[in-house]
Amino acid sequence: MNNKRFFYVFMVAISMVAIIAPIAMIIILSFSKNYSWPSVIPNDFGLRGWNYVFENRGRVLTSLGNSIFISSMTTLITVLISIPCAKVLALDDIKGKKIIESLVFSPIIIPPVSIGMGLSVEFIRMGLARTYLGVILVSIVPCIPYAVRMLKEVFLIIGKKYIEQAYILGAGTLYAYRYVLFPMLLPGIISASMMCYIVSFSQYFLVYLIGGGRINTFTMDMFPFIQSGDRMLGSVYAIIFVLSTFFTLIVMEYILKKIYKNEMENYNYI
Repeated sequence: MNNKRFFYVFMVAISMVAIIAPIAMIIILSFSKNYSWPSVIPNDFGLRGWNYVFENRGRVLTSLGNSIFISSMTTLITVLISIPCAKVLALDDIKGKKIIESLVFSPIIIPPVSIGMGLSVEFIRMGLARTYLGVILVSIVPCIPYAVRMLKEVFLIIGKKYIEQAYILGAGTLYAYRYVLFPMLLPGIISASMMCYIVSFSQYFLVYLIGGGRINTFTMDMFPFIQSGDRMLGSVYAIIFVLSTFFTLIVMEYILKKIYKNEMENYNYI
């Protein structure tokens, strides 16, 4: 028992270090003007990165707002699409099920360059290039595999028995899905929504390719500093990235849990 407890504490400690250490390093780099090997601590500190963000706060807030809007819309649409898809893959017996599942998960396997180039040509033809709608639609592509996979597992856990029992007791399809399936599915929706938001918020290449430089997102502002080796500005943008994502996810989780609580109260009442 003591060995198991020690192993558990050890794994938790390792996980905490793995999470805290990179964040602590980013915070240090955001204030360091000169930090080179083999120095343990930076040789010089400064506020150049934070001053730059403050002086260009209009551009930063605009790009951050664009990213939050695009990621939120992408998450909403992706989850709405993924729920029926996950249900079919988990519970229904249809022909070509393995082929459909392979197509759904293909964005994880196929390189983003191939997907982006193909979609870029079609979006130009349809007039969706360099538009918010086009960027949202292309952001859905890498999010669908994660959402479908997570929701599929939830459907497999729930199974068909609760819906079938509701039908036996006289419930209609809408009533059964609204008051029986949805409350049980909501925790999975919360997890899938968070994953989709993070994946969408982190997109760079697909957004740059379809947006054509006209739709400016936060990652498009951040990556040039990282690629150029400007660790101070890259770290400042990374901190804003983490804080904005964390705050949005907290708000998202609060809203969805509020809905879940209301649904469970209605479920227990019924």
